[in-house]
Parts: sequence; C-alpha cells; structure tokens
Amino acid sequence: MTFSDNFFKRVEKKTNVNKDTILDLAKKLGEGNLKDEGTLREVINELSKMTGKTVTEENQKKIIDAVVGNKVPKDIDKMF
Repeated sequence: MTFSDNFFKRVEKKTNVNKDTILDLAKKLGEGNLKDEGTLREVINELSKMTGKTVTEENQKKIIDAVVGNKVPKDIDKMF
C-alpha cells in the first residue's frame, strides 16, 4: 500500500506528526505483532505522546478490539 504526499500532509495537519515520524512508526508496526495487545498498547501510547492527545483506557480497549477483530477500515486514506 502506498500513500500520497497529500495523505501525509493531511495527517500532519490534523496530528502535528510529520511524515518521517509516521514512516518510522509504520516500520515499527510492520515488525511487530498487531494482534498482540501489549504491542498495540505500546503503539497507542506512543501515538498519544506524539500527538499530545490522551487516550482513555476505554478508548484503548475499543481500538485494540477493532484491530484484533479486523474491524479497521481497509481504505485508511478516506479516514483523513
């Protein structure tokens, strides 16, 4: 899957996280097990710190359940 520069610009505008940071995180995700709750919590916490947004325990659970249950939208570009 490839993303356009426009996609990265929209993400950066919404999150204040630059393209290089996003790509580094994507690499980390690619090397990890996305069905593992511990790995997902680490990623969520890292994203939370990067964006300065607090993610409640309840929202972490929802995110983890969505990822583990394959309920994440396939067309991520349309999310932004």
